[in-house]
Amino acid sequence: MWARIVRRDLQSLVAAVLVFGWPTSEAASAATSNPSSSPKPRENIGEAAAVAAANILLLPDHLFMKSATAVSPDYLEQVADERSRCHADYLKYKQKQISRAELVARLPHVAMMGDSLSKDAYVSSVPSTFWRARTRRGRDWFLDTDPSPDSVYSVFERLQKITPLVATEYSGVGALVDPGNAKASFVRQLVRTRNFSGQVDQLLKSRRHPDLILLWIGHNNLDWAAGISTAEREHPERRFEQLAKTFRENYERQVRRLISRAASENHKVSIVVYGLVNFEAFFKAREQTEALKAQNPKLYPYLEVDYQHFVSMRPAYRKGMIKLALMMNEELRKMVSELNRPHPSNVQLRYSDALANVDIGRAELIHAMDAWHPSVKGHNALAKAAFSALPPSLQFLGIEQKTNASSASKLGQQSAGR
Repeated sequence: MWARIVRRDLQSLVAAVLVFGWPTSEAASAATSNPSSSPKPRENIGEAAAVAAANILLLPDHLFMKSATAVSPDYLEQVADERSRCHADYLKYKQKQISRAELVARLPHVAMMGDSLSKDAYVSSVPSTFWRARTRRGRDWFLDTDPSPDSVYSVFERLQKITPLVATEYSGVGALVDPGNAKASFVRQLVRTRNFSGQVDQLLKSRRHPDLILLWIGHNNLDWAAGISTAEREHPERRFEQLAKTFRENYERQVRRLISRAASENHKVSIVVYGLVNFEAFFKAREQTEALKAQNPKLYPYLEVDYQHFVSMRPAYRKGMIKLALMMNEELRKMVSELNRPHPSNVQLRYSDALANVDIGRAELIHAMDAWHPSVKGHNALAKAAFSALPPSLQFLGIEQKTNASSASKLGQQSAGR
């Protein structure tokens, strides 16, 4: 009976979401370009009450929510190895000088910040998308923990072949690189989306600061065609420059916060800024899915819905989106270079184009529901590319690839199995 009540109330809530409005591209654009705007007090009170009511109503969704943190399941076995960098801590644990929780806290910690491209996300029916946005964690290129051969071979799983670790995912569906002082929209609060500033807030509250921080966020800032006139869409050069400049300023503000905190830690911290995805390749895959759908309308049932959420995905605006992504990546590259000049000795900041260059130009790499987000094969391609960029960071942190025969053989078998 309780399940029926929850389903009924969830349907009512979804209807309310539709009335209030799904998070459109225009709303996202406004939130990014006009940080000084804020809702009226009465709207704030009403929205806060609605969000609180929704969270109470959907309290059971916590039963279905996986943790955003994963710990290597064999960490005790790994640190028991005399060659492990954590072996001294293991001996303290065995001698009862530290607790198991303290031992876990001394393992390498890795954090990920991003948007829906870093999560197991895709557009489907409103109730399904809504529920998945609130509860779905893991099963993506960063945090998948499923060892089965047909699942994603994630960065977490690849790293734990080298070292036991603790990995935490902060990514959020629809997350923006934001100014940091704008209140999240009603619907974003409902689906628990945290923008870049909110993700940084969460990380800075953590008791154990990560050793390695991966950043891959900003794809939602690319909807350049949303909320502007036809004339502006025909001559978008000035808009591109402004969007790229604002993106850089907002991104840098959060990276500076991360560097400032990392500099105060008593351990080394490496921060990797990944360039935005290769949209030229992505749109090739998208064109393939559109051709397949033209032959069989049952395929990719939510392909057209993407255009409602993201105007710039439409064929007429794709070249602009490709160009803007390249401009933003160049801003990220310059940002990293400039921030590295006053360099704290225990902090490493790196830009990587591994995810900007990965070839995702095949239909099989994007999701069969919306032809927008990565499929399992797409997540595997992203995981492989992201992991390939990590050796300099791991070396800086003193985490090195195992070279003994058994470990090398095991890693080779895992790679072949995926």
